[in-house]
Amino acid sequence: MESVELYRQLLGLTAPWTVERVELDMTKGRVEVYVAHVPGQRFACPECGQELAVYDHLPERSWRHLDSMQFLTYLHARPPRVSCPEHGVKQVRLPWAETGSRFTNFFQALAITVLRATNVKHGGQILRISWDEAWHIMERAVRRGRAAKGAALPGLLGVDEKAIAKGHRYMTLVCDLQEATVEYIGEERREASLAAYFEAFPREHREQIEAICLDMWPAYINACQASVPQAEHKMVFDRFHIMRHVLEAVDKVRKREHKTLMSQGDSTLVKSKYLWLYSEENLPQRSREHFEAIKARELKTARAWALKEALRQLWSYHSMGWARRFWQRWYFWATHSRLAPMMDVAKLIARHLPNVLTYFKHRITNAVAEGLNSKIASAQKRACGFRNPDHFKIAVYFHCGGLNLYPAPVTHTKVG
Repeated sequence: MESVELYRQLLGLTAPWTVERVELDMTKGRVEVYVAHVPGQRFACPECGQELAVYDHLPERSWRHLDSMQFLTYLHARPPRVSCPEHGVKQVRLPWAETGSRFTNFFQALAITVLRATNVKHGGQILRISWDEAWHIMERAVRRGRAAKGAALPGLLGVDEKAIAKGHRYMTLVCDLQEATVEYIGEERREASLAAYFEAFPREHREQIEAICLDMWPAYINACQASVPQAEHKMVFDRFHIMRHVLEAVDKVRKREHKTLMSQGDSTLVKSKYLWLYSEENLPQRSREHFEAIKARELKTARAWALKEALRQLWSYHSMGWARRFWQRWYFWATHSRLAPMMDVAKLIARHLPNVLTYFKHRITNAVAEGLNSKIASAQKRACGFRNPDHFKIAVYFHCGGLNLYPAPVTHTKVG
C-alpha cells in the first residue's frame, strides 16, 4: 500500500484516477505501475467537452515514465472511451499522456530537455530509448509547438538560404527578425519555395508585413513581388550579402594579380588571401605590419580593397539622400577603376539600388538569420548532417523555432 500511494503522488494522479498496484521485476529492472479509474465515472468528450458515461475501454496500453532510481518505470492502463452524439466514439484525454504517445508527459519533458542539449543518438543513450523513439519525441514536440504558436505573420521577416548537404542542396529559411526564430522552411531555393510561405496567409495578413530582408536572388525577389502587397517598398537587400559579393570581387582581383605576379617571380601576394577580406579595424595585430607593407605597393588588389572598405560607409548615413550622394561618388570610382570584378559588382548593386536604399527606411539586416544559420550549422555538425529534408526541418524547428516544445498538463474534468 505504501508503494501504491507513493506512485500516486509521484504521478500526480487525482480522482477519479488511482494506482491499483505496483510490481517490481528485478530481473528486467522494471517497475510496472497499474492505473485505473473509479467505477461509474463520467468523462468529457475530447472534442466538445460534453460529459458522458463510459462507452467501453481500449485494451491495456503502457507508457514509459521517469525512471524510479535505476529502474525503468512503465505506467499501464485501459483508456476509457465515450460515445458522443456529435463526434462519435472517442478516447478520453488521459492526465498523464497525450493521445497517441507512448511516453508520459513527465518523460517527454525530460527527453526534450536532454535532446536540446545533445544529438538524437546520445540523447537516446542517456534516456535509454531507441533513436526512432527519441526522434519521434522531437517530431511530436515540434508539431505541438507549431500548432500552439498559431498562424501569426511576423512584421519583420528575413529570407535566407541554407545548404543541407553536399551537391548544392538548399533550403529556404524565413525568420522572424524581432524574435530571432525560424518561421518557415521550404525545400530548395526556387520562387515557389518562398511563395508557398506567403500564400499560406490571406492577403490582409500579408499587407501587415512591414519589411523583408533578403539577398538579391531573383527567385526570392519574384516571390515577394508576386505575393506581398507593395513589396517594392518593403524589400531590403541585405548589406551583408551585398558585401559578400564585394568581397568575392576583391578576391577575384587578387587571384588574377597573384597569377600575373607569380609568372614574373614576384611572391608579394602569397598567403595574403584572408588579409584582404578583413575589415581594417578587425585585422589581426600580428598581421598589421605585413599588410601595411603590401598595401604600400601599387597593387590592383589594394585598390579593390580600398573600394571595399569605402563602400562599408554607405550604411552609416542617417538619411537616404546623403547615402545616395555617397553611392554616386563610389559608383563612379568603382566603374572607372579598370578592375573588371569591381566594375561588375558595382553594376550589380546599381541594378538593385532602390531596394538597397530601402535600408534607410526600415534599417534591418539579416544578421539574425546569419546567427540562426550558425546555430543550425552546429545542429547539423552534431547530427553529422541530414540526408532527409524532413529530418532537417524538424531539427531546425526544434532548436531554432522559438517553440514551446513541452507538453501541457492535461487535467480531468470531474462531475461533482
